[in-house]
Amino acid sequence: MRSALVLHGPNLNLLGTRRPEVYGATTLADLEDRCREWGAAAGFAVECHQSNHEGDLVDRLHAAGTDAVLLNAGALTHYSYALHDAVEAIAAPVVEVHISNVRAREAWRRTSVVAPACVATIYGRGIQGYRWAFEHLAARLAWEPEVVGYGPGADHVGDLRVPAGPGPHPVAVLVHGGFWRDPWQRDLMDGLAADLPTHGLATWNVEYRRAGTGGGWPETAVDVGAAVDHVAALAADRALDPARVVLVGHSAGGHLALWAAARAELLPGAPGAAPAVQPIGVVALAPVADLAAAFHAGLGEGAVAEFLAGHPDRESARYHQATPVLGIVPTVVVHGDRDDRVPIGHSRGLGDRVALIEAAGADHFDLIDPRSKAWEGARYQILAAAGVY
Repeated sequence: MRSALVLHGPNLNLLGTRRPEVYGATTLADLEDRCREWGAAAGFAVECHQSNHEGDLVDRLHAAGTDAVLLNAGALTHYSYALHDAVEAIAAPVVEVHISNVRAREAWRRTSVVAPACVATIYGRGIQGYRWAFEHLAARLAWEPEVVGYGPGADHVGDLRVPAGPGPHPVAVLVHGGFWRDPWQRDLMDGLAADLPTHGLATWNVEYRRAGTGGGWPETAVDVGAAVDHVAALAADRALDPARVVLVGHSAGGHLALWAAARAELLPGAPGAAPAVQPIGVVALAPVADLAAAFHAGLGEGAVAEFLAGHPDRESARYHQATPVLGIVPTVVVHGDRDDRVPIGHSRGLGDRVALIEAAGADHFDLIDPRSKAWEGARYQILAAAGVY
C-alpha cells in the first residue's frame, strides 16, 4: 500500500468551531479519521499532521518520505513562498486542498503562491475535497498524464494518457460534470482517464471554463469543441487516431459531449463550430441531456439557469443552440437506477435516438468509479464505441 501525508496549516485545529458557515461543523479529529478512510479506499496508508507554524510545516514536508501529500496550508497559501519551495523540493506529488471556495471569497484569498508547485488544487467541495484529492493522487500514481494546453486560457488544458505501443490509438475525450460550475474540475474523471488506457484506449481528459470562471453559454461549449478538435493537432506526435474518437461525458459533461457531437448544426458561425474532428460515437453517463426538463425539475439548484444566464425558453435561439441533437452519431446513454442527482427518468425520456443502458443499483458517481461494477459496464460501452472490442 502507498503512503500519504495530510498536512494542515494555521487555524485548522479550530475546524468545527471557527466559522462553521464557511468551513462546516466537522472537527479536525473527525476530518483526519475520514481522511484515513478515504485514503485506504484509494490505496493509501495515511498519516496526518497539523501546525500553526510555517517552519514546522516546511520541516514536515522535507521529512515526509511518503508517496503523496495533501496540503491545506490555510492562510499561508497566499504568501508562503517557503512552503512553495518546500513542495517543489520534494519528489512526492502534492495536491493543494481548500474546504471553502477560495475563488469566491475575498480577493486576497484567490491567489495561491503554493499552487504552482502542486500537481492540482481542489477547492470549494467541503471536506469531500480530501476524498477527491486521494482519488486524483491514486490515478496520477497509476498513470501520470501529460498536461497539454489546447488554447490560451488557464482552463484550456487537458490530461493526455496514451497506451504503450506504436498506435495509432483510438481516443476517448472525457468531459467532466459538476453542473457546468466552478469548483468542479476534470479530476472527477481521473479514474476513467487512468483505467481506459490499460485497455488500449487513449484518454484526453479536458478542462473548460465553467460558470464562475468565465464560462457558461456559449463559452463552455466552445471550449469543449476546441478541446475535441485538438485531438487532430495531437495525433501525429502522440500516435493518436483522429478518425476514431469517442466522446465520453458524465452528468453536465454528458450534455456537453452530446452537444459537441452535433455542434456544427447547433452553433453556426461560432469559433470551433466547424469540427476538425468528427467523433464516431458518444457515451453519455447520467447526462443532463434535456435542459428544459432539468430546469423544471430543479436539478443542481438552478444550474441550468445559471449556465444559460436565464430561463431555458424552448422557443429561444439560445435554448435551441444549447440543446443537443441526439443521434447524429451512434449514442449510448448509461444511467444508474439509484441516481438521485440526475434521476434516471431524465434519460428514459430521450426516446429511440439513443441506446439506454440502465445500471442496476448504481448511483450518480458509481459510473465514474473504476472500483464499481457499474463502471465495468460503462467501460464496455466506451471500448465498443471506439472499436476496441
